[in-house]
Amino acid sequence: MSTAAGQFDRTAVAETESAAGEERKRVLALFPLEGWKTLPLERYALGQPAPAGSEPTYCRLLEFLTPNLGSIKGGSAAKHIMYRHNSGEWRLAAPLRKADPRDAWEELRGQFVAAFDAVAAGDFEAVDELSALRFGPALVTKSLAVYFPEHFLPVYSAEHLRQFLIRLGGTTDADSPAWRSNRRLLELVRSRPEFEGWSGLEVMTFLYREFDPRPQQRTIWKIAPGERGRLWGECRDGGFICVGWDELGDLGQYQSDTELKEALDRGYPGGSGGSLTTARRLLAFRDLEPGDRIVANRGIDEVLATGTVAGSYQFVPDRPEYQHIVPVTWDLSHAQKLSKPQRGWRSTFARVDPTTFAKFTAQRSDSAPGAGVESESRPVALPEDIQAVLDAVERKGQVILHGPPGTGKTRLALGAALALAGRVDVLDGSEPERRMEAQAEVLSSDQVRLVTFHPSYGYEDFVEGFKPDLDAKGPGLTLALADGLFHTLCSRAAGHPDQTFLLIIDEINRGDLPRIFGELITLLELDKRNLPVDLPVSKRSFSVPPNVRIIGTMNTADRSISHLDAAVRRRFAFLPVGPDPDAVSGTVGPLDLAAFLESLNSRIAHHLDTDHQIGHAYLMRDGEPIATEEDLAAAFHHEVVPLLEDYCLGRADLLHRILGGLVDPHTGRPVLMSPQDLPDALATEFTSDAMGPDA
Repeated sequence: MSTAAGQFDRTAVAETESAAGEERKRVLALFPLEGWKTLPLERYALGQPAPAGSEPTYCRLLEFLTPNLGSIKGGSAAKHIMYRHNSGEWRLAAPLRKADPRDAWEELRGQFVAAFDAVAAGDFEAVDELSALRFGPALVTKSLAVYFPEHFLPVYSAEHLRQFLIRLGGTTDADSPAWRSNRRLLELVRSRPEFEGWSGLEVMTFLYREFDPRPQQRTIWKIAPGERGRLWGECRDGGFICVGWDELGDLGQYQSDTELKEALDRGYPGGSGGSLTTARRLLAFRDLEPGDRIVANRGIDEVLATGTVAGSYQFVPDRPEYQHIVPVTWDLSHAQKLSKPQRGWRSTFARVDPTTFAKFTAQRSDSAPGAGVESESRPVALPEDIQAVLDAVERKGQVILHGPPGTGKTRLALGAALALAGRVDVLDGSEPERRMEAQAEVLSSDQVRLVTFHPSYGYEDFVEGFKPDLDAKGPGLTLALADGLFHTLCSRAAGHPDQTFLLIIDEINRGDLPRIFGELITLLELDKRNLPVDLPVSKRSFSVPPNVRIIGTMNTADRSISHLDAAVRRRFAFLPVGPDPDAVSGTVGPLDLAAFLESLNSRIAHHLDTDHQIGHAYLMRDGEPIATEEDLAAAFHHEVVPLLEDYCLGRADLLHRILGGLVDPHTGRPVLMSPQDLPDALATEFTSDAMGPDA
């Protein structure tokens, strides 16, 4: 740490320091501390119509107009505790929800004033007692840092603060609000001689540069700048990317994909087929962070440029169209015509595989405008879904991946095993053969074991028991004590405490878990690892080492989480693995596969439940979305339809509600049609132009 701090160029922060100083002066001029006691709601909250030329509200100023004082951008406007929604209604945090907006503001303003007074008096703990402020920790912490920069660092994310504290050897409480963690981090920094004389901005810049807690491998998005790239010139020259759906208003007002989907259904009534997918992609657009990578395209076979996000999302209602904006630094040297059309690029948004992106950026001219953008490469990082699994097993010790069939739960578990084994190089999906070879190699090692539970699997298979001794000589059956799979894994782990040992249990819910685990269910808790127990069969002492991890998978169509034994549920973390329409982004004739999957699953969820949805794997072949009419017909008629018939238990009316016109009204049986006719029939029944105006 001291070496890195000594090598840090503090003078490079001078320009940002100056800009931050000017921003702080503006905040203090527009919103002096002494004016807070009478500050009107109209001067505080987002979402209110502002007269032309008027000064920004407090919340807009802190979120959008003071970037050098530290960022609180991202997510919805709920971070501001109260705001006016595009619908005209006021959205209030829970402690204020029953009050009239004016009364709620009186309460909230009083708590802000109380917090400022407490900090001015040095009573930092008093801020913790102000309940409404806990619903806007980032805003409150930034407010305290702006008014009292000597007492707070310009770091406002609770998770970032927690990780910085751990990196510097400190601790944090689970329920610690951001402002308390911020104070603790400041005290830790001040105790270290290498930071003597440093400003808060210098410390913040150093911490993010040295220990950046943000995900290093985020989704790379392809975003079309209007139909056939018609807005590309404006985006290129202005340094931004823009999308439509202007009727939605500021995307920051939406707290969830469901809320945004409802707004899409109201504003675009013809596009119900894929509106939830659209909602999720629009929220992903809103939450793009500086440093994220994007691709601008024209059609399905041309890259206009690659870009690096340079700022946060903005809603610009003064634009005549395409009012959703994200600042971007463009690299024009990557413009190219593609030899192979990208079938999933027909809509505004599409995910770009990191390997594909690397191919786009491989051929480049260092003399081209913007060429320097690509030179700063990010360190290799894990895919987000795999990182989430590893975080869960590290936190809890064991995790169950649950979801409908065909969502890739086992693949995800094996991906986590590859990551633990250091085989990050095969996780990008570019070379399936290498991944298969790596999986076989990992599963043949002593550190990873894969087992599938079934009704006859028992304690003697898992822990220990007497089994036939096949090597015994002489007549008759001879039984010998044998260690089970988990017992053997734990014995190996105990002998290698510096290594992580992993057990993957596929179809974990198909086994009788209380019988299989027996008394060991208690030892799975991390605080009971290395706690010895006497096994009932052999009377031997046994314990579960702390370096053992378990990943289970369960198909919720067979059995929901609620049916699991309560003791099991308490000791496992549960991560949902749902259908991913983006994984099948592509078309077969007129059929948009992602929109079809989304619409079909919406019907299944409505008439059955979400546990019986169809996974994206049903529409994939060899790791890619199905591409031919024949593959689509085979998947639909031979996999999807039989599964739905099984779910509907012979109820023709229920099957008809799900498949609509694809069920014969006279016989109640699904219609059989040629592969050439099926894409059009599915598109007519399930999809419409749901992805919006761009292509």
